[in-house]
Amino acid sequence: MAARFILLAGLLLGTALVSLNLGSFAIGPAELLNTLLGHGSPKQELALYSIRLPRLVMAMLVGVGLALSGAVLQGISRNGLADPGILGLNSGAGLAVVSLLYLRQQSILTLPGAVWPAIAFVGAMGAAISIYLLARRQGQVEPGRMLLAGIAINAGLSAAMLVISMRLDRRLYDAATVWLAGSLSGAKWADVLAILPWLVCLVPLLVGLVRVLDLLGVGDDAAIGLGARVENARLALLAIAVAFAGAAVALAGAIGFVGLLGPHIARLMVGPRHGLLLPAAALVGAALMVTGDLIGRNLLAPVELPVGVVVAVIGAPYFLYLLVRSNQRAFAT
Repeated sequence: MAARFILLAGLLLGTALVSLNLGSFAIGPAELLNTLLGHGSPKQELALYSIRLPRLVMAMLVGVGLALSGAVLQGISRNGLADPGILGLNSGAGLAVVSLLYLRQQSILTLPGAVWPAIAFVGAMGAAISIYLLARRQGQVEPGRMLLAGIAINAGLSAAMLVISMRLDRRLYDAATVWLAGSLSGAKWADVLAILPWLVCLVPLLVGLVRVLDLLGVGDDAAIGLGARVENARLALLAIAVAFAGAAVALAGAIGFVGLLGPHIARLMVGPRHGLLLPAAALVGAALMVTGDLIGRNLLAPVELPVGVVVAVIGAPYFLYLLVRSNQRAFAT
């Protein structure tokens, strides 16, 4: 098992080094090492420390947040198709941020960038509460209803985002369009410092609920029999998943499928126990984001593809595969 984690860490490190090497001009491995040691040219230091390195760290943190959010959502819903984008959490966070942009344009409310993750969390939590209430039946949350409610909420919030974004001025509309597609363009160290405290606080909380998350996977009745307070645990875990997704979306936009692919790939490598699944999913999510950003920056250079578009091209076929497979199982039973 340790070898698999070493493989994932090596994959992440390799893609990270390639990401630092490639760009508008290449920085070779020797030059990269010299620059990191403080012996690079001013141009190399500017590109590395002000552009590529904060963007790389941002990609990793966003990937970790989205993958952990997806893993928790799949655990509490017992549905492998659950994802913060599909369930509408990304749309809720996005609607809150776009609304904030509109209020700033109208000079009604201006807030510093550091609080944007909190605003996105409020929007994502609003979506999550709506989904939770719609999914309840006879005092219990039904996983199937949760997925259907999430899809419906996602559609409505996406439409609302589009309406509000069309009322922005041209400059803000262009920025919002790129952001909604999921982009790390212009990532700065201030953005890293805005999302990092959220992850530092949320990860220990999630680690403390790993056993409960495993119990929820065996079914509510069995979990109650083993001493778990199912509804309280599900609400706490849902809040954690919402916070992960909200912080990521606030700074990188509505990036879909990382929360779907990360846990699935990790589950294939380390199994379903969340003590191993969560760190593996975090590594996979970080690697997916770094790889997607690397492809987006260099595939059509100097034109840059948003990382959300690249990840969607990878993730959408896999989602359809999972959907078809789940339908086949349903018909078989």
